[in-house]
Amino acid sequence: MRTIARSMTVTLLGVLVSLACAADPVAVTDPAAADADFKFQGEYAGVLKVDGDEQKWGAQVIALGDGKFHVVGYEGGLPGAGWNELDRREADGQLRGATVTINADDTTLTLQNGQILVTDQAGANLGTLTKVVRKSPTLGAKPPQGAIVLFDGTTADHFEPGQRSDDGLLIEGATSKQKFGNFSCHLEFCLPYMPAARGQGRSNSGCYYQGRYEVQMLDSFGLEGKDNECGGIYSIAAPRINMCLPPLAWQTYDVDFTTAVFDQDKKVKNARITIRHNGVVIHRDLELPGVTAGNLLPENAEPGPIHLQDHGNPVRYRNIWVVPK
Repeated sequence: MRTIARSMTVTLLGVLVSLACAADPVAVTDPAAADADFKFQGEYAGVLKVDGDEQKWGAQVIALGDGKFHVVGYEGGLPGAGWNELDRREADGQLRGATVTINADDTTLTLQNGQILVTDQAGANLGTLTKVVRKSPTLGAKPPQGAIVLFDGTTADHFEPGQRSDDGLLIEGATSKQKFGNFSCHLEFCLPYMPAARGQGRSNSGCYYQGRYEVQMLDSFGLEGKDNECGGIYSIAAPRINMCLPPLAWQTYDVDFTTAVFDQDKKVKNARITIRHNGVVIHRDLELPGVTAGNLLPENAEPGPIHLQDHGNPVRYRNIWVVPK
């Protein structure tokens, strides 16, 4: 009887473990391995007729898994490309066959073949938004004279532990061996496609400048842009505008950092930071009153490293260089 009970317990535990593993959201790092929803996700832009007038509009289509989608519309154009930074229209949709249909207030959006057809309740055509693929203007930026190249794809020896993926990218959980005071830094990162994940479990990492101040990396595509989302600085400041691109798009952070000033053990000036996310300023000369959670080092006068957080998701990095000042 004990043997049977023990066997049943082992079997039950095995089933529970299998279910737990099956429930873990899949992280896709190669577009070729993505699901059928992936081709619909992304950014769209065009002109729509609104109350008889033609207006520029942008839309971000977010895949949520199992054929479900969330769409955010932006009057004036996409974030950083015309949006008035005031009006967001949101709605949900479902994939049926080869088409995603979204009912939004008094309009219907039909996604197919890289376009969104917008019609009113009577079926009249209000316009079409076409899929666009934006790239950061600083993508591929070459290190200037005097720059210290931390990662160019050839070696990860400038980081600890310093691991490269099979396709020559830097793997998360790396800390630069060199430490910095005042500096400018360029890095490029790619967030995995995790449509079934939500919140902080959706493609999470972060860059800790000086190992003290984290700028969040997260699949925040289409979200409001909070201090715990992409470009945010935890508990200190949300980005001025959410410039997060869709997952699997390469993105950039360009940072100018001024270290805190100490008189012996007393801090007399806070650190300051300016951040450009995909070429757009999201924090300008922001004062950092203290370290953020998960910091490697306490706040003091000593220089610190560039730390790329391992939060359990396969975020990848390339083209990282620093110009000391």
